[in-house]
Amino acid sequence: MATALYSCANSSATPGMHQQGAPALPVLAVATTSGATFREYPASLEGKVNVEIRPQVEGYLEKIYPDEGAFVRAGQPLFKIDARVYNEALNNAKSTLLAAQANVSKAQVEVDRLTPLVQNNVISEVQLKTAKANYDAAVAAVEQAKAAVANAQINIGYTIVKAPANGYIGRIPYKTGSLVGKNDALTVLSDISEMYAYFSLSEQDFITFKNQFAGNSIEEKVKKVPPVELALADNSIYPVKGRISTVEGQFDRTTGAISFRATFPNPGGILRTGNTGKVRIPQLYNNAVVVPIEATFEVQDKVFVFAVGDSNKVASKPITVSGKTTNYYFVKDGLQAGEKIVFTGVGNLQDGAAIVPQPMSTDSLLKAKPL
Repeated sequence: MATALYSCANSSATPGMHQQGAPALPVLAVATTSGATFREYPASLEGKVNVEIRPQVEGYLEKIYPDEGAFVRAGQPLFKIDARVYNEALNNAKSTLLAAQANVSKAQVEVDRLTPLVQNNVISEVQLKTAKANYDAAVAAVEQAKAAVANAQINIGYTIVKAPANGYIGRIPYKTGSLVGKNDALTVLSDISEMYAYFSLSEQDFITFKNQFAGNSIEEKVKKVPPVELALADNSIYPVKGRISTVEGQFDRTTGAISFRATFPNPGGILRTGNTGKVRIPQLYNNAVVVPIEATFEVQDKVFVFAVGDSNKVASKPITVSGKTTNYYFVKDGLQAGEKIVFTGVGNLQDGAAIVPQPMSTDSLLKAKPL
């Protein structure tokens, strides 16, 4: 397309204008425009809830309710552990409670029998105090037995393992009949209605980030960050934008990086825990000078263009690049809007060389090669 634009410009040149030996080259008047570039950072994805499901009692796995990958809701039964041992423990606790309550009644009878005898000085008060102490001990035994009953009931409740939140069931390593205990992970439950994308910035990138957005604190700066994109493993862009939500409090001494977290809505459940991708943080430019990358060249890591001056002679000018798209540089310093630069053929030019300018339309170029 650039060749076509150049050809059109070249065909409009007046015969006889060419200086002897001077090449005819397309020339572009630098323009300003608004756009955005993206900084990309590798990210790992996790659901907002990602919890291991473990039993709180030991026993044989009697039933598995959901299949792997199934969606479950909070409170829904997931696994059933054989409860017979715990039912018997509850029966035993209830029997102990009945016996303790009978002992309270017995102790109360003894206190009631001895009280009038002490009042009539038939027996010593020590015997009554002993009876009352026995009564208090019996009452305490009842409370202890009640706690044992409650504990046994709790253990029976634990034989039904329920979902702590809405989410998807992961792999289930144990099958019906397996003996499981408190240290065994029955599965992993992931709530993926929202996804957390974790990524890291180097110290230099973090300084750039701080300088890019307004605010007196990191929290204020994070709020000013526009919505971010997520590039998936196949380089496609996830259709729903997210926002940076948190920044870790310190740099990792091993990697020299600081962790960020971006949150992405996941209404269709397309994203899953364990996915990878790249978080794309936009950098917005308003009325910025743009230069086609093919109009530039590099010398010792510096970017230059050939500016067209008086008498159609060219001179190399260094430019400071603040951002980059596929086809263009956003220029921070070095060029002003309206300055003319050589568009193609810069590889064969030298400072002071004369050319025959072939004007190009910046608008047409931007239409042919969008930002």
